Amino acid sequence: MSTSVASPRRLLVVSNRLPQPGAGAGGLVTALEPVLRASRGLWLGWDGGHAQGWIPPPVDAGYELIPVSLREREVESYYHGFSNRTLWPLCHSFVDRLEIRHDFWLSYRRVNHRFADHVLAAAGPGDLVWVHDYHLTLLPAILRERGFGGAVCFFLHIPFPPYEILRLLPWREALLKGLLGADVVAFHTRSYCANFLECVRQVLACPVEDGEVRFQGRRVRVRAAPISIDTARFEGLGDSPATAQRLRRLGARLAGCQVMLGVDRLDYTKGIPERLSAFERLLERYPQYHHRVVFIQIAVPSRTRVEQYRQLKRQIDEMVGRVNGRFCDGSWAPVRYIYRFVPHDDLVAYYALADVAVVTPLRDGLNLVAKEYAACHPEEGGVLVLSEFAGAAEELGGALRVNPHDTDAVAEALHLALSMRAEEKQRRMAAMKRHLRQHDVSAWAAGLLAELEGRPRRRSAEQALEQLVPLS
Repeated sequence: MSTSVASPRRLLVVSNRLPQPGAGAGGLVTALEPVLRASRGLWLGWDGGHAQGWIPPPVDAGYELIPVSLREREVESYYHGFSNRTLWPLCHSFVDRLEIRHDFWLSYRRVNHRFADHVLAAAGPGDLVWVHDYHLTLLPAILRERGFGGAVCFFLHIPFPPYEILRLLPWREALLKGLLGADVVAFHTRSYCANFLECVRQVLACPVEDGEVRFQGRRVRVRAAPISIDTARFEGLGDSPATAQRLRRLGARLAGCQVMLGVDRLDYTKGIPERLSAFERLLERYPQYHHRVVFIQIAVPSRTRVEQYRQLKRQIDEMVGRVNGRFCDGSWAPVRYIYRFVPHDDLVAYYALADVAVVTPLRDGLNLVAKEYAACHPEEGGVLVLSEFAGAAEELGGALRVNPHDTDAVAEALHLALSMRAEEKQRRMAAMKRHLRQHDVSAWAAGLLAELEGRPRRRSAEQALEQLVPLS
């Protein structure tokens, strides 16, 4: 009896930006690098405007980065324009911030075609193509139209909006058809899948059954697959001697205070002003927390050339000043505001230090901060206050779920978190840690690759690698 050997299949990852040299490994890079190495694959994306000085990965990386160059005008209209001033607010249901411009759309379509040029030049007929995020929604259909016959997966890292929101977009039909060029279309949550399927019914009148769409003679599988983190790595960092040293340094500055922590990219979807209002309400209602609680808000600068983001920063600056002005007495300032990039090792120390993490976006595709906090924090303590509008709320049952628009309710949740019994904290944290150990980022990547190849879902990336034969 002969044993069949799987044919060589490379993985081609396509994203708006390439992994940046020296920037540290994010969750997506951590998940995909083992598979890329095993298949001697490719990662294709925008070079960030640095094509002339492009630094390739080390020779032994085992996979290749392929840069896509964009003109400055295209960056403005495709990236800052259609991607971030049209699709970003649309998908997050911020219709008051939505900009509909035909020139943005034309540039977006043109750049998606350019990405297709690079994919088709690099891909073989048996390769697997995995397209990521809202910048490239048209790419799967373009690849099909231009003759690519390999398997294609598309993963959206942000929410998919309901039909009543998507219908505001004049090019909704083209966007849906673009996604349906994939074999597998995946989202973080079941609710995003349901939104997508309803939009397909309403806009394209396609048959939908059991999470599959019949489109142009093909079956497109629609799946919920929430991304995760490298749980073991974050747990190790949380327990490391280096983190313990940073904890001692941070703790000395905050002696005698319980610490609440917010970590966000500065964006209007993250709910930072609403969170500060809830903390202010907490201090109004419960004066026993004066001198006993400090709220640390880390806000990483984002899209600083966009006026809406500059206005948001001014609003937050003013709110921090007002809260500190109301309650500060010289020896205690209730809010400590850090507006800068915080190195990863320092961020882990903040996670381990915080008695309460406050993750309250108004709308978020998933939110990995919630998972990172639970992984880094010791099991015997720590409370996660989590917005019900973050995708992670469907997974992390140990969190205190809140509606970030309800200032009083969030303030009460903060009070509950600060006063919670140690046994209850441990029970909730242990439940979240168990979930993260069972559903880490490697399992996420392995599951979607198995789905793409039509195999049973596997539990780890290592098992998925067995199906990928390196090219000779």
